[in-house]
Parts: sequence; structure tokens; C-alpha cells
Amino acid sequence: MKRNTPWLRVLALALAVTGPLGAAESKSTYANDFSQAAPGPLPEGEFSVLDGAFEIKAEGPERFIELPGSPLDTFGVLFGPTQVDGVQAAARMQGTKQGRRLPTFALGLNGGGGYRLQVSPAKNQVELFKGEEPKAAAAFTWVSGAWTQLRLQVRQVKAGGWRIEGKAWVDGQPEPASWLVTAEDNIPPASGRASFWGAPYAGTPIRFGQLKVSPATEK
Repeated sequence: MKRNTPWLRVLALALAVTGPLGAAESKSTYANDFSQAAPGPLPEGEFSVLDGAFEIKAEGPERFIELPGSPLDTFGVLFGPTQVDGVQAAARMQGTKQGRRLPTFALGLNGGGGYRLQVSPAKNQVELFKGEEPKAAAAFTWVSGAWTQLRLQVRQVKAGGWRIEGKAWVDGQPEPASWLVTAEDNIPPASGRASFWGAPYAGTPIRFGQLKVSPATEK
């Protein structure tokens, strides 16, 4: 996440968990809507908590992962199989504002230091980062209290060239036909797992659900 110096500490731990470039790649997919999950700590092995008091919570029939509204820092979790490219991650996330304070949350690929699709309500933008380096941005109207759908993929489009694509939309609205943010990279992606991130700047919890990892698509 941007705006947060402690991200560097989280990044160092994430890189240690991710593993080196060129590690063995799994072609398997992953999906978890938490419908069968028991409230409590995240299952070890399935998730690698980089930092933060993430827990599975229930509200009526719905279950999700929740990050508490304090402390005000950046927190992340790795999930799914280790992959390099030709992969897509999807998730839905929910946060609320408090006065003028707004949360920030993101979906990532290629480990903790890889690519992140970040919803930045304070900027009215969805942003694409590689580590801490901004790669692209587009206008996005976030709705406090509504679930936001995120989709991010990394695919090789030519020899020595990769395309990173992301989109976000408010749950219940049509999915955008085109990617909102796109970037090109000629540096091979690192081998790593998908991730989700939250920075509860509003002092209110951030929720995560319907995690998916699947093959990338051409559209």
C-alpha cells in the first residue's frame, strides 16, 4: 500500500515467504467462499499471514475474512498456489469510511512484492503497482459499505514481455467489459502466491471474501 512506511517491513517479510524467482510453479487453481469455514483464525498452510489480526467472521449466513480497524497500518495475507504468469486472481472486499477517513485495500499476484490492484478511495482511483512502483491508474467511484469486486491477471503476451491487467467494480453492478488499468513489463514476474491487503485508515474493519485463482484470459 502507498502512504505507509511500515509497508517496507511487511514487504521484507513477504519476500522471505514468497521464495526466489524461478521457483517451482503450480498450475492448480483455488477458490474459497468461506461458506463452510468455521469462525476463528485463518487455517495455517492455506493462508500465510504476513501481518495483521485477520480472522474468519460470520454475519448471518455470510462468512468472510475480517481485518480489524486498528492498528492503523498495512496488513496482508498470501493465498492460493505459487505461480508466475498466465494467472488471474479475484476477490471481493468491503470497507467503510468514518468522517473524512477512508480505507485502502488491494488484490495482488506474484507474492508480497509483486503486482497489486489497489482501490484508493481517497483518490477516487483504482491503481496498479509493482511493489511500491505505480504502473497505472484509472478513475473509480468507491461506495462506502458496499462490496467491491477486484480482478487482476498477469500473462505473457510475447517473448520477454508481460501484460498486467486489472479491474474493479461495485458488487451488483455489471463487470466492466474492458480492463480499467493495464501495464506492460519486460522483467519476468517473480514466482509467488496471490495476496490481499488492507490498510484500515478509517479505523473500521475491512472484509475479504470469494477468493479465486484461475488461468488468465485474453479479455
